Amino acid sequence: MTAVKERLVGAEEITALGLEVLGLSILAIKPTPETARALEAETREKLFRDADEAVYARRNSAVEQERAIKENELNTEIAVENKKRQIRETQMEADRAVQEKKHIQQKEALEANIGLEDRRKSLVTLAAENAKAEADARAYGVSTTMKALGSADTKILQALATTGMKPEQLIAFAFQELASKADKIGQLNISPDLLRELLTPQPARK
Repeated sequence: MTAVKERLVGAEEITALGLEVLGLSILAIKPTPETARALEAETREKLFRDADEAVYARRNSAVEQERAIKENELNTEIAVENKKRQIRETQMEADRAVQEKKHIQQKEALEANIGLEDRRKSLVTLAAENAKAEADARAYGVSTTMKALGSADTKILQALATTGMKPEQLIAFAFQELASKADKIGQLNISPDLLRELLTPQPARK
């Protein structure tokens, strides 16, 4: 502004006209129509660019927001799946622990049954051995008795056999002896009293 004023004061054209420049004020600056159109076009382009950038910024912001929403949804789904997986793994661990406990219980029960069967087998074997030993002892006793009785008198054995017999048993034994010698007996008389005694049951002895 100062430089323009100084040039006007020193201008020969102004001095030749007898004019003196006292001050300088610029009321307006107007471009030529071509320049105005050029400036308007540049301004319009700048406005369009600014508008496009604003639209792009809005779209980019919307895309970023959508991406953030999708990412949050995906993270939520991942977290849910991880929680489900943890629940499934925990359930599987619990089931595995239950199965292992059942297996241990079955194994212990099987081992207990095997031990019980072994003890039963040992008991049966011991009982069989004891029975065999008792049978051998009885067989030995019978054999010894038979050997001892083999050389004894028949009448002595019969006398021993009648020891402790009831009266009716003794009478039956006597009739058996008589029957064995029937060819040597001519006639056998049995009194009514003896017959009544034979037919009457005898009271048991205390």
